[in-house]
Amino acid sequence: QRYADVEITHGRVAMLAALGFLVGEQVEGSAFLFDAQVTGPAIDHFQQVPTLFWGLLGAVIFTSEASRIQFAWQSPFQADKLFLLKDDFTPGDYKFDPLGLSAGKDVEWLNDIKLKEINNGRVAMIAISGMVAQELVNGINLIPADEVLEMGKNGAFLAMEKQCSGAIDEAACAKAFEAAERATLFAANL
Repeated sequence: QRYADVEITHGRVAMLAALGFLVGEQVEGSAFLFDAQVTGPAIDHFQQVPTLFWGLLGAVIFTSEASRIQFAWQSPFQADKLFLLKDDFTPGDYKFDPLGLSAGKDVEWLNDIKLKEINNGRVAMIAISGMVAQELVNGINLIPADEVLEMGKNGAFLAMEKQCSGAIDEAACAKAFEAAERATLFAANL
């Protein structure tokens, strides 16, 4: 039961991380947050935010984890109950449904949704691992790198990596290179 709860929690975090990874790269340099100064690959975004953000994020994580532990886990101060969930707790069910999406639904529907959440969480854990690995390997934003690689194959990708790696604004460079590659392909197909 403990492993089920941990898997659901990590799956939820991975789904948020994968979404944040993709959205963060697409709005970089144009978002109202942090004076639009956060640029480059998503793996480098976190280090570019102000210290106040780190403190606020830490406080949010601490608060949510503390409430999660109090709601689901038995007292950690009793040696025989250490690392055990409460007997009446269902893994992943923290009674947090502010939109009322599960209100009035039957058990079969809820079980189907729970299974979909677990499966999507598993996929998200693998997906975010792949996204991070790709950016660690080539140091270029995820989506422009994929599009250039698909359009111009390996030669175009290596040329973009050589030209944009270390540039002041790698994301803008990669997007410009992608546009140039797309224009070249379009002209070749005329």
